[in-house]
Amino acid sequence: MKRLALIHVLALVLMLPCVAAAQQPPTFGQGPGYHDPRSPFKPLEERSDIVSWKLLSQVSVRAEKKKLIPSFPADVQSLDKRVVKIQGFMMPLEPGDKQRHFLLSSVPTSCSFCVPAGPEGLVEVRTKQPVRYTLEPVVVEGQLAVLTDDPYGLYYRVVDGTNVQ
Repeated sequence: MKRLALIHVLALVLMLPCVAAAQQPPTFGQGPGYHDPRSPFKPLEERSDIVSWKLLSQVSVRAEKKKLIPSFPADVQSLDKRVVKIQGFMMPLEPGDKQRHFLLSSVPTSCSFCVPAGPEGLVEVRTKQPVRYTLEPVVVEGQLAVLTDDPYGLYYRVVDGTNVQ
């Protein structure tokens, strides 16, 4: 069931460029997402103790054998397997108000059925203890994996996370 929810969210992520194609050509690795100025939530503030979304979004993508392969700058690759703090907005992948598996987004969702950012603006998170779902930003700390060939198209994953708000 959990894997099915993740598949649905990731399918939406992959469909997003197709939906936007009528308005503009799809772009990848072009930033952490769009913060709607009408949103009731403030944009995330840059903090020196937290990995920046500006840094994480510096990924570039190349097409290779019908796949999109991410390429990360050295500053991002150096974070692989290190314990980091990341701040973002929760996108639940499980039912209920407490989450152990969710996505963190660089921008708040403005629609229940929309993914607010591309893969460079999302981090899959798995925590040791459940984290209460909130619309406000959360900070999680855990081991970051920089993903070069994720079957779901994700670029980042935090494991063994804890909520450190």
